[in-house]
Amino acid sequence: MQTVQGVARSADGTPIAFNQSGSGPALVMVDPALGFSGFDNIRGLGAVLADEFTVHTYDRRGRGASGDTEPYAVQREVEDLAAVIAAAGGSASVYGFSSGGLLALHAAAAGLPIDKLALFEPPVRPQGAPPDTDFTTEIAGLVAAGRRWDAVHTFLTGIGVPAEVVGGMEPLRPALEPIAHTLVYDCEISNATTFELLRAIRTPAIVLDSEGSSDDLTGGTAAIAQALPNGTRRSLPGDWHGVGNEVLAAAVAGFLRRG
Repeated sequence: MQTVQGVARSADGTPIAFNQSGSGPALVMVDPALGFSGFDNIRGLGAVLADEFTVHTYDRRGRGASGDTEPYAVQREVEDLAAVIAAAGGSASVYGFSSGGLLALHAAAAGLPIDKLALFEPPVRPQGAPPDTDFTTEIAGLVAAGRRWDAVHTFLTGIGVPAEVVGGMEPLRPALEPIAHTLVYDCEISNATTFELLRAIRTPAIVLDSEGSSDDLTGGTAAIAQALPNGTRRSLPGDWHGVGNEVLAAAVAGFLRRG
């Protein structure tokens, strides 16, 4: 299947690199923390969905072939997504994985032309819990001190990635260390996500989780689906924070194609 590469220009001038493949209604996919074209979390799923949709994946700012402009703000990433949606034809459905799902929710709350949202285990903090600014400060401090790989380890351990997974990530160091500073961006997005924001989103949404995930992830999925005025939840057979691409694609496509 042919892939077309392009660059969208965000509102602050930052170049955002994207790939387009497939045919059909536009679908933009948003990576989680550390995800980008050089460390794929969503592109295998996108390849399956490209049988039915025109799929757009992109490198979030500070990652891969995309640029980065300081100072960071969540709104800048919303504008990045807006630029990709514009390049996709002016409106699109959006799939977001993990913290990429939180970014998709912020984009919908900001009024971007999003037809539908499909989200996989966006990691919302419990209702009423304060933002974890200490964790954000810790990650930012490690990056500022040049301890980028320590920042990656601390972040992954702090969000509950199993120890055996974190311990086996050393071969990924060349890909992940250069984008460690973007972990602070994902922390900022998480800190800015509130249930008040969720309750203001009218976009039809499906919030998916894996039956093999931990209670914090499945509980967060349930809480988000309940808070969204037009949200539904569905659990799928899978492992911790992951479901096979064919199973996940069937659930996403089924929701997106419904009128």
